[in-house]
Amino acid sequence: MGANHSREDLELSDSEEYEEETDQERDEAEEEDFHDAKDKSSERRPKTPSSIDDVEAKLKALKLKYPTTSTQNPNLKNPVKLYLHIGGNTPIAKWVVSDKLTSYSFIKTSRIEGGEDGDDEDEDEEEEDGGDCWWVLKVGSKIKVRVTSEIQLKTFGDQRRVDFVSKGVWAMKFFSNEDYKVFVAKFQDCLFENTYGFESTEQNKVKVYGKDFIGWANPQAADDSMWEDAEDSLLKSPGSETPAARASQDLREEFEEASNGGIQSLALGALDNSFLVGDSGIQVVKNFAHGIHGKGVFVNFNGGDYKKSGSSMVHSTPKKALLMRAETNMLLMSPMRDVGKPHSTGLHQLDIETGKIVTEWRFEKDGTDITMRDIANDSKGAQLDPSGSTFLGLDDNRLCRWDMRDRKGMVQDIANASTPVLNWTQGHQFSRGTNFQCFASTGDGSIVVGSIDGKIRLYSSSSMRQAKTAFPGLGSPVTHVDVTFDGKWILGTTDTYLILICTLFTDKDGKTKTGFGGRMGNRISAPRLLKLNPLDSHLAGVNNKFRNAQFSWVTENGKQERHLVATVGKFSVIWNFQQVKNGSHECYRNQEGLKSCYCYKIVLKDDSIVDSRFMHDKFAVTDSPEAPLVIATPMKVSSFSISSRR
Repeated sequence: MGANHSREDLELSDSEEYEEETDQERDEAEEEDFHDAKDKSSERRPKTPSSIDDVEAKLKALKLKYPTTSTQNPNLKNPVKLYLHIGGNTPIAKWVVSDKLTSYSFIKTSRIEGGEDGDDEDEDEEEEDGGDCWWVLKVGSKIKVRVTSEIQLKTFGDQRRVDFVSKGVWAMKFFSNEDYKVFVAKFQDCLFENTYGFESTEQNKVKVYGKDFIGWANPQAADDSMWEDAEDSLLKSPGSETPAARASQDLREEFEEASNGGIQSLALGALDNSFLVGDSGIQVVKNFAHGIHGKGVFVNFNGGDYKKSGSSMVHSTPKKALLMRAETNMLLMSPMRDVGKPHSTGLHQLDIETGKIVTEWRFEKDGTDITMRDIANDSKGAQLDPSGSTFLGLDDNRLCRWDMRDRKGMVQDIANASTPVLNWTQGHQFSRGTNFQCFASTGDGSIVVGSIDGKIRLYSSSSMRQAKTAFPGLGSPVTHVDVTFDGKWILGTTDTYLILICTLFTDKDGKTKTGFGGRMGNRISAPRLLKLNPLDSHLAGVNNKFRNAQFSWVTENGKQERHLVATVGKFSVIWNFQQVKNGSHECYRNQEGLKSCYCYKIVLKDDSIVDSRFMHDKFAVTDSPEAPLVIATPMKVSSFSISSRR
């Protein structure tokens, strides 16, 4: 299926009530607006929203006899107008008024479902059944939802409106700016307490973020000068596009072909070939300027060398494939069977040219078998090194470098070793508490590590013992992390949002450095978040989370990554990197809290997406600002080019 632009919330221009009304004038008004909605549905896709105020303007034009808020219920606390989005992403999608006058409250409870409490309209209510309690947003009798990032609250300050997800997509319209500001402030306080377990006070924010990172809690006070400097330098660099050119970019599908089935991961090459790792083996495909296609050699796992009955490591289908030695070899790592975790006790080395498993390697330190949860190349371009023998390893509390040579630097005699042992050449085994989840390396071999507590640590290429910089978490585990070739930008993946961090800072001598090379002090920029708008989040499905967000792929100094891509269920979501960094971008206007970017393109597939990745920068053709995007589902692989619209 093809590519769609981001579906920002549809225009709230229908006055149709969600509940039936008996008033004749109301019925006539609804009928008129329904016809308006059908007229709009003839367009190719719904328009980007303007304002919820269109609803009220239209109703006023009809001169309907609506009572004012004060005459309806002068004692109503926290009054709002509630809208519901219906129709999904179909041409007849629209907003309807669910409740023209209701109220909201924040209550503290240990229950969300299970009946209504007669007095729970009061704020700060505590349930009597004890146990863990959390803040819940209650709107009338229709909505009762825990305050978390999962409800994807999006603010529209200029419209006095918030949109969010709770078994549907809702919008609340406030009757004054003051009402709107009070709600947003209270929501942020409740979110902080639900996330960290502390009341939202300045003292507790310092406790959570640290004094150097207080700008993460109060973005208005953060130093964003590094973001601005980055924008200026990119605009001045050769080949950077003008805003008009960026706006006209579109995605075009070039190739789609069926796989041999059960694709589990992508291993993109920067040379002639890329590789589809599946349930039964590895499919070799050709790299072209417009994507990957054409079936070549197939390495079969079943009955082959990979799953030997007498092997000391009988593993499941490999979940990690790492290219090495000028892409002539591949390391395959599989999770241990019956464990339910990604950890592995070793890996297999595949010679791609012969299609044979040449050896099984075992992870061992000080004579004791250990596990690894992930492996990565020494640097962004290390897979192109024909003599490479080392790679990085990560476990819950370990960060290290492995060498396939022995301690004297000699190639091991694999033929006479039952299971050769990898040589731990550098690293550190932390005592406890790091809970590492994922990692990536820069062009010079510096390392970024994401953790289950949301922290992101930066290690220099020379030391893995102590992080040069440790960014605080925002409350959600970091499940995947990537970094630009120059180390200036980090992209972390959580279930409900992506976090983009600028590592640049100015040291005491006035020199600009990255957080990999020194401690950043207190002049640290606030991060920016990349999110789905509430409608797209709802359409993606409650169990579909962000996965594997990555920058486009460059391996040369002086070149800049241009796009970001992440996977959510059947969606592949693409952001323009330069647009995200632009502080004056329209997405950031009238927002509260950390700046969040909702401007993206979506590629929708028929099946859940395994991975979405950009090919190497060398495959970008003259009429495209970016290399092709490769999207794999279990049964198909597709390639998209980014090109100017005609």
